[in-house]
Amino acid sequence: MPKLSKIRLVYLAAFFIAAFCALPAAALQASTQTQLAKVYEQDTSNPISDYLVSEKYDGIRAIWTGSQLLTRQGNMISAPAWFTEPLPAVWLDGELWTKRQNFEALSSIVRTQTPKDNRWRQVKYMVFDMPDAQQPFEERYKNYSNLIAQINAEHIKPVKQQRFHSNHELSEHLKAVVEHGAEGLMLHLATALHQSGRSDALLKLKPYFDDEAEVIAHLPGQGKYTDMLGALRVRNQQDVEFSIGTGFTDAERANPPPVGSIITYKYHGYTNNGVPRFASFLRIREGGEGE
Repeated sequence: MPKLSKIRLVYLAAFFIAAFCALPAAALQASTQTQLAKVYEQDTSNPISDYLVSEKYDGIRAIWTGSQLLTRQGNMISAPAWFTEPLPAVWLDGELWTKRQNFEALSSIVRTQTPKDNRWRQVKYMVFDMPDAQQPFEERYKNYSNLIAQINAEHIKPVKQQRFHSNHELSEHLKAVVEHGAEGLMLHLATALHQSGRSDALLKLKPYFDDEAEVIAHLPGQGKYTDMLGALRVRNQQDVEFSIGTGFTDAERANPPPVGSIITYKYHGYTNNGVPRFASFLRIREGGEGE
């Protein structure tokens, strides 16, 4: 009996170790093999026509491992069984999404540990890749589009990809989708194989807006900017006061726009308090002070 007990204990220990390690393995793979995007620069080495372009959905990244739905960090997503049941036993990458400019509501749905069916009925799985190290993205696009057509589930959608032939065409498309509430665009090199981490094979293109504001104060710099401008305190046309600390050359920090002058700044949307997000100095408005 003692020998049998030892054997059983060893067996049970091995069983539980295997069971415990099975989930982290998928989670580790999701967190280490996820493809990430760089920011698009207009002087990219590839022409625009080399990329397939899609909308950038403001949702929650979701990796389907063939058996589990995980976040980019490898955490389990508590989706209802009916939501994942139609998904095939292959690796998919996509975004959980409801509609444009609805991220906070979506986050509340997805992060609830006990999923609520009536709320999850609003969510779609927008698939934008079917990772395969042997296939270029152009082929993977065809593969995931065909696969999702066969699945034929209302809540699982293929992300549409399209080509543009000039920066002007791309800019016009970006302007059109942003005007309808989209966050931006994704550019995927059509010939690129799937690879983990960030590379020029996947680029994100977000718009920035510009506006004008009056300089109301100079804030002193620190460190290498001691005795120079650290930031401008400004008031915009919506009467919101905030600081702008980036976008200046050293010469502009040494001789900053005077108090009372009107400057142009760029920004990326607004915070919940109505403050321009990531505001950056562009230039003093043409025409000079007060015009």
